[in-house]
Amino acid sequence: MRETVKLISMEGFEFVIDREAAMVSHTIRSMLTSPGGFSESKDGVVTFPDISTPILEKICQYFYWSLQYSRGKETEFYIEPELTLELMMAANYLHT
Repeated sequence: MRETVKLISMEGFEFVIDREAAMVSHTIRSMLTSPGGFSESKDGVVTFPDISTPILEKICQYFYWSLQYSRGKETEFYIEPELTLELMMAANYLHT
């Protein structure tokens, strides 16, 4: 099993993150673990044609923050006001 996952934004920017962090998202977890033959489960690459680079970057940050929070490290997660709406739509799609 791969240790990392590559997430690609609509502009083609690639984020390589730990598989454990990516699994915070139920949608990504399904893509990576489903026996349905998703190409994502074989390649470890997930492309998001509707998620911009700044939003995907913030999502990746959230994945790591969520892991730390679940382990008892309570810190603040700051969201820039101008990203809020687009970030909420992406989070809804990713089930995070």
